[in-house]
Amino acid sequence: MRYSVLTLFPNQVKNFLSESILGRAMEKGVLSVECIDIRDFAGNRYGKVDDTLFGGGTGMLMQCEPVYQAFSSLYNRDSEKKPHCIFMSPKGQVLTQSKARELASFDHLVFLCGHYEGIDQRVLDEIVDEEISIGDYVLTGGEVAACVVIDCISRMIPGVLPNSEAYEEESHMQGYLEAPQYTKPNIWHDQEVPEVMLSGNHAKIKEWKRLHGLYDTWKKRPDMLVKLDVSAEDWKKLLEIDKETQERNSIHKNEN
Repeated sequence: MRYSVLTLFPNQVKNFLSESILGRAMEKGVLSVECIDIRDFAGNRYGKVDDTLFGGGTGMLMQCEPVYQAFSSLYNRDSEKKPHCIFMSPKGQVLTQSKARELASFDHLVFLCGHYEGIDQRVLDEIVDEEISIGDYVLTGGEVAACVVIDCISRMIPGVLPNSEAYEEESHMQGYLEAPQYTKPNIWHDQEVPEVMLSGNHAKIKEWKRLHGLYDTWKKRPDMLVKLDVSAEDWKKLLEIDKETQERNSIHKNEN
């Protein structure tokens, strides 16, 4: 996977993506990240790429030509296919795991990061294929959002994680949240790891994880649960889990 990021702050992106799992993936050549400084295409010695807004308004707007030239530098227009360009914008479709899975199928993704009051609409209309948001709020620039999307996509690129199981059973991959997880010691602050997790019975463990994933989704993200086809039998089991959980929490609270 090749990522290209068009930005005014390339070091912000490089510093974030060069660490941990993604950094190791880049060292192995599984993916590459290039940061294109839009100021390099300013066309003036001051590196100025913005100007005041037509129609009035506070702040400055990034101009068309520097953005267009930065994007055009990424490929040969005569012989190469235009890379898929994503504009990080609070107006865009909110990122989901399914969208990340879709984007993981591309060979080359370009992320355009705005700043100040944004970017002139005309160049967006010409080069952008889709707009993506990471939530219903506004950031000072698109760099952090681009890093989030790149991180989300990269985990599904073969060779980034040890194997597909490292991400296939996580939250959102099956449409519901991941079940709670545990490690040693078996008992901590008088709280025991669920007995089934120590049983070695993989079928029972798998079913426990499925049901408790559904339970956490019900309690933490009911908006996700309404999209799932939960059977009457599963609801019966979820209500049993809820009763057991409340009783356990009540006992633990009284003891402390």
